[in-house]
Amino acid sequence: MKVRIGLFLGAALLLFAACKQEADKPKVIYKEDGTSAAATETVSDKDRSEDIRIADLPVLMGQSDYLIHPIGEVRVYTYSSKTGMSKVNQTSYTVSNYAPFELTGYLENLMFQHKDSLQIRPLTNKKIQIQSVTYLNPLAEKTKKNILVYSVFDADTNRDGKLDSNDIKTLYISNGSGKNFKKLTVDLHELLDWTVIDAQNRLYFRSIEDINKNGAFDKDDNVNYYYIDLLSKDWEVKSYDPFSVNKPIEIEE
Repeated sequence: MKVRIGLFLGAALLLFAACKQEADKPKVIYKEDGTSAAATETVSDKDRSEDIRIADLPVLMGQSDYLIHPIGEVRVYTYSSKTGMSKVNQTSYTVSNYAPFELTGYLENLMFQHKDSLQIRPLTNKKIQIQSVTYLNPLAEKTKKNILVYSVFDADTNRDGKLDSNDIKTLYISNGSGKNFKKLTVDLHELLDWTVIDAQNRLYFRSIEDINKNGAFDKDDNVNYYYIDLLSKDWEVKSYDPFSVNKPIEIEE
C-alpha cells in the first residue's frame, strides 16, 4: 500500500511540476543583446502531414457586403485496422465558431468575397493566428461604416517555433472588406482588453509592457492606455492617462 501511495504522490508531483513549468514559460524570449528583435520572429512552414488545411462555410456579418471564409487546420489521426489497412479518424472538420457578429477559433487567415463577385482575396499574406474577429454592428447601424476588430498572435515571441496563445496577443483592425488591415498595439505589448464607446465612436484598449525585460507580464510592468477614432481615415492610435487630474470643467445641464 505504501508503495502505491508513493507512486501516486510521485506522479502527482511530476504532473504539477510540468504544469507549473508550462505556466511559468515566458511569453517573450529576448536575444542576447537585449533587443526587441523577438517581435519579428516568424514561423516557417511546418510539416502538414498530420493536418488538413480547410475553410469553414462563409458567414455574412451584419450589414457588410463581404462574405468571410475562415481558414484553419484540423488534425487527422490515422490508425491501422486488423486487416492492415490504414484508416482515418477525424471527429470534426470545423475550424471556427460563429456567434452573432463574432468569429472565434485558431484561424490562420480569412478570405473575403464580395457577395456579388466570384473573386476571393486573403486578409493577409503574413503568418498569423487569429483568435477572434468582431464586427462592430452598433457602429455600422449608426454610421453605415463596416469595421472588423481582431485579436491576433502575429509573432513567435517566445521563439518556440509556433504561433499560439503562449505568444503575445495583439490587436488589429480592418474595413469590413478586409482591406486596410492595421496593427494597433505596439510590438511586444500584450493586449489586455478593448471596448467600443458608441457615443464617441471610439475604440479604447489597454496593453501591458514588459519594462523590466524578464519575458513575463507581472506587477512590475507598465499598463498603457490608448484609443482610436473609428470614423477617422487612418485610425491613428492616441495614448491617454486615466489617472491624470485636470481642472474640473463645469458642464451646463
